[in-house]
Amino acid sequence: MHSESDAHSASGSDGGESTTTFHIVGVGASAGGLEALEKLFAKMPDDIAMAFVVVQHLSPDFKSHMRELLARKTALKVTTVEDQMPVAPNTIFLIPPKKEMIISGGKLLLSDKDPQAWNQPIDHFFTSLAHDAGPRAIGIVLSGTGSDGSQGIQDIHAAGGLVLCQTVETAKF
Repeated sequence: MHSESDAHSASGSDGGESTTTFHIVGVGASAGGLEALEKLFAKMPDDIAMAFVVVQHLSPDFKSHMRELLARKTALKVTTVEDQMPVAPNTIFLIPPKKEMIISGGKLLLSDKDPQAWNQPIDHFFTSLAHDAGPRAIGIVLSGTGSDGSQGIQDIHAAGGLVLCQTVETAKF
């Protein structure tokens, strides 16, 4: 297990490749994703020494209760991302509504989502994860109806990271 002080450092100040000593797991989900997320984190040990960043398609019109719901299923810390937040192991980071997110230099960076633009938030995050964490990147695609995540997992794979997808038999959508 890594201590807070040695768990993460970033090389350079230009957002260059992270020298993270732990894996960063990007988890993408859309329709039907809550149940899949609950099942995933219910089985997760609390000292796994990985950071989990959940990028879910969220309705801008409804308050998300994801943090409270996941906290009931896992002993891992569950937090909603704030801009410039550093990733840390044994923590689940949740994207807030109306935001897009990338990772650079081991920090989660938020920007306002353009409501008029075609958004692929999972691809956007996974691509940045591949660039930032390289072989320490893991991409997990859970239940959903569209193609968001399909480009990003290719980028993670090309960077030497691991890619996992929920099976058709267990996905709600």
